[in-house]
Amino acid sequence: MSSVITGLEYRRVPVAEGVSLNVAVGGSGPAVVLLHGFPQTHLMWRHVVADLAEDHTVICPDLRGYGDSDHPVEDGPHTYAKRTMAADVVALARALGHERFALAGHDRGALVGIRAGLDHPGTVTHLAVLDVLPVPEMWEALRGVRGAVGFHLYLMAQPPGLPEAMIQAAPEEFFGHFLDLWANSPEAIPAPVRGAYLKACAGAVPSIVADYRASAGIDLEHDLVDRDAGNRLGMPVTVLQQDWGAALGYDAAALWGRWAEDLRHDTVGCGHFMAEEDPGLVVEELRTLLRR
Repeated sequence: MSSVITGLEYRRVPVAEGVSLNVAVGGSGPAVVLLHGFPQTHLMWRHVVADLAEDHTVICPDLRGYGDSDHPVEDGPHTYAKRTMAADVVALARALGHERFALAGHDRGALVGIRAGLDHPGTVTHLAVLDVLPVPEMWEALRGVRGAVGFHLYLMAQPPGLPEAMIQAAPEEFFGHFLDLWANSPEAIPAPVRGAYLKACAGAVPSIVADYRASAGIDLEHDLVDRDAGNRLGMPVTVLQQDWGAALGYDAAALWGRWAEDLRHDTVGCGHFMAEEDPGLVVEELRTLLRR
């Protein structure tokens, strides 16, 4: 499969010193930025963009360190801090002519979106979060045997060297494990797409690990500062999640209420890769959010 979404225009856009992002752009109107998760690239939005592009400018980048975007070498905790990656997204939208935009993020991209909403509240007009928890609550939820589902978080939290070596020894098995385990509908990620994801991730192991390592350090620090200060997302927020609260023993809606003033929280029946497993639902939820 081609690593592009048909009908979108591709560009490389500088967003920081020495860092350019690969981005697909289409449509016209108010901007919506779509951020992918792990272990994916911007291709995860391929079933969503055509509908949104009918009346919005759709901006689909590969995140820093992923896909065909630049993979800067980890030079301290800030290189892959979500604050840094959120600044990339703001710079990208501005370079494309959009001072304000709605944002939807899945998994890792949702963490970038949350940080963008907290750091740039006058820029992010609406925020959709797909199947992730804020960083502090994520670590608090992973307790005992039930936390084994997040083993990769602990592996990639280790200092540089060991996790990279272990993953690079069997990258297809490692990344493929999550594509298999987290999809309720495996056919939603057909072999050509799966192959594109595995190839992209195998070529980006150090930067992917650095992204995760940041969430065990600097991202946690930043989020705890905001949580302790009572800072909240002021824009309309929609959270779509699997029933992780029941699985891990927390009240998901109450948890998210700490973070968002104008919140819609919905538990969905599809798997983790919801933009691929149930794109119609995701489009409907995004359009409902954009009308708020």
